[in-house]
Parts: sequence; structure tokens; C-alpha cells
Amino acid sequence: MIVVSYKRKKCIGCNYCVEQAAEYWRMSKKDGKCVLLGAIEKKGILTKRMENEAFEPNEAAAKACPVNIIKVKQI
Repeated sequence: MIVVSYKRKKCIGCNYCVEQAAEYWRMSKKDGKCVLLGAIEKKGILTKRMENEAFEPNEAAAKACPVNIIKVKQI
């Protein structure tokens, strides 16, 4: 199991996370920022638990993020 967390307020809408892990991320048409699909927001941080096969694409998204706001942890 992994946990992906994301600080949406600091997102610059570069789309790298969508390019790396399109099945987990989308661009919002409302504000141009990325959305972690199915995530729960708490105090400005979106969090989602996922199966281990989601680790590699989300880790790639985290590494590609120029503002370093995506964190991936194995639990």
C-alpha cells in the first residue's frame, strides 16, 4: 500500500504529473491546477491510499514536479 499526498494550493499547473501518471491525475478546467483523482482534502493537502502498482508512476510524477509538492510513501 502507498499514500500519495499533494499540496494543491502550490500547484503551478505544469501538467507533468498527468504526463507521468495519467490514470491518477487530471488537469482542472476550472483553475488549471492538477487534481489527484479520488483524493481526500484535509487542511489543504490532498491524500489518497493506493495499491503498490501505483507507486512507480506516482513516484515519477513526484520527481517531475518542479515545485516539489507531491509526496509518495509506502506504508
